[in-house]
Amino acid sequence: MKQLTLFLCLTMILACMANAQQNISFREGKIISPQINADNSVTFRVRAPLAKSVTVRGDWDADGGRGEMKQGADSVWTYTTPALTSEMYTYRIVIDGVAGLDPTNPFVRRDVGSQFSIFFINGGAADYYQVHDVPHGTLSAVWYPSETMGTPRRMSVYTPPLYEQDKEKRYPVLYLLHGSGGDENAWVELGCIARIMDNLIAEKKAEPMIVVMPNGNSSKQAAPGETSENLAYRPAPTNLLPGSYKDGRYETAFPEIVRFTDSNYRTVPDKAHRALAGLSMGGFHTLYIAANHPDSFNYIGLFSAGLDMSSVNQSLPTYQNLDGKLKALQKDGCKLFWMGIGCGDFLYQANQDFRKRLDGIGFKYEYHESGGEHQWANWRQYMLLFVPRLFK
Repeated sequence: MKQLTLFLCLTMILACMANAQQNISFREGKIISPQINADNSVTFRVRAPLAKSVTVRGDWDADGGRGEMKQGADSVWTYTTPALTSEMYTYRIVIDGVAGLDPTNPFVRRDVGSQFSIFFINGGAADYYQVHDVPHGTLSAVWYPSETMGTPRRMSVYTPPLYEQDKEKRYPVLYLLHGSGGDENAWVELGCIARIMDNLIAEKKAEPMIVVMPNGNSSKQAAPGETSENLAYRPAPTNLLPGSYKDGRYETAFPEIVRFTDSNYRTVPDKAHRALAGLSMGGFHTLYIAANHPDSFNYIGLFSAGLDMSSVNQSLPTYQNLDGKLKALQKDGCKLFWMGIGCGDFLYQANQDFRKRLDGIGFKYEYHESGGEHQWANWRQYMLLFVPRLFK
């Protein structure tokens, strides 16, 4: 033990001697990037003296989200976008074909297995995605037992402001599901859900509620780096992970999450005080969880839902007789069935086909069509429309 202690001390001393300023000076002089201009255009700058070409690629619509940067004085490359609408945007800097983060911007988000730099344009939707001087809720990473999956699993839980102070008050619950490639962190980091909830509740546009965000990858316990696999678990779309999200396991196991939530949080444990929503893969999960448990959720939201049924094994009990299950759901009572999708989404036609299916059986729903493709900008904005409708 003494030898191990001495070894660790010597290692630390040598590390400090080798680089006394490790991880401190990451900014490149006086370069400002991104710079939000008065007209809501954005200027990017990066010093790359040996580069032959530098571009910026982001998720804004203008110019297809691509900008060719021009080299100027001191080998600083620059590009300015057209004026952008209010949103949280992600982008990467591509130097001689290699995509990376903006070296002067410390704010990043992970989406599936890639890191992106971010910025906000204020004056609209993005105002709800940022921290303001309002009462704040609490975010927790929570492990729960799953007999169906045979292992503990993790979920993120948002409890609203004053939840810890008022020990008597009970709350409704929104169960919020991520898409393929996401995990229990997706709605927190990319969906800005805690900030959205804080701000909507502060403006009295939403009822105070608990938000439960489980991990929807049935073969994984938790987000990358948070399981016993540690850093050996590399993020990937769900269909590339062991098992399939269309095998019925997750939908079958979901009541465990509801029971755990009702047992460990001050909920109102009935259908009238439960909502279920999800994006893409999570929309697929939402549909079949709600259809198989018609007495559990009064509010249902499908955001760019993965409703391509061509690869669904209709012989599995979870996926059998969807029309009959939907009729039972409507008969049992569904206060809101809400669908939203962008007109450029690759799942657009599948969602239109599903609407025709609903129309054919006389199922009542609300439909919202936005611009854009399969993107977080839409899903965050759908939350601004959907959440205020809940538990009224």
